[in-house]
Amino acid sequence: MTLNQQQLDNTRHELQANFELTGLTKAQVATDLGISEVKLAHLFDLTQQSLSDPWILRNYLLEKVQANGQNPIAFTALSGDWHRHWFLDTQAIDDAQMSAGDN
Repeated sequence: MTLNQQQLDNTRHELQANFELTGLTKAQVATDLGISEVKLAHLFDLTQQSLSDPWILRNYLLEKVQANGQNPIAFTALSGDWHRHWFLDTQAIDDAQMSAGDN
């Protein structure tokens, strides 16, 4: 699945807005996810090579926003059940297992 420019812009905004609602720092998020801050920056910019990693970040942010007593911002492109997308590594998403490396 390829996102068009508007979907990419919306998703970047939705990731950032939900991050802000978590009350966490980017260093905390990177540590929780077991990734570098470089990789996290790629995820927020949607320049990460793995298509599954943004879904892992999405799920993490939604969980942390709710744990912070806030209502998450809905995702428009990263919505629904990721299991319906054949091109995603659904097991990695279920296990919150990010791909290796910073890309």
